[in-house]
Amino acid sequence: MEMFQNNNPYLMLPGMTPEEWGYIQQALSQLSENQQKYFYMAYSTKRKSPQDLLIFCVVGFFVPGIQRFIIGQIGIGILYFFTAGICVIGTIVDLVNHRTLANEFNQKMAFESFQLAKLNN
Repeated sequence: MEMFQNNNPYLMLPGMTPEEWGYIQQALSQLSENQQKYFYMAYSTKRKSPQDLLIFCVVGFFVPGIQRFIIGQIGIGILYFFTAGICVIGTIVDLVNHRTLANEFNQKMAFESFQLAKLNN
């Protein structure tokens, strides 16, 4: 696998998954070198690692909904806050699915960073 032989800065990001690497490669193939640098700067600051989201899910038992606020799902975060994590069941589900939540959020951030990089010449 050539992606592990290269010194690629994306592989140094904490918690990089194969799915995340796949959609990053797809985005990078359509960008110039300067746009790729801009994409990396934008994406690396916006993404959330699955480990960080796991920590926020655990904290969600004490501050319900914090994990949803962190990934930009304000409405669900408010719902979790006022229903104690939907009687703790929603928080447990988020704890189990923290990788999926992180991947979905990172995919949105990759698309947003791609759009910003395309605008940057």
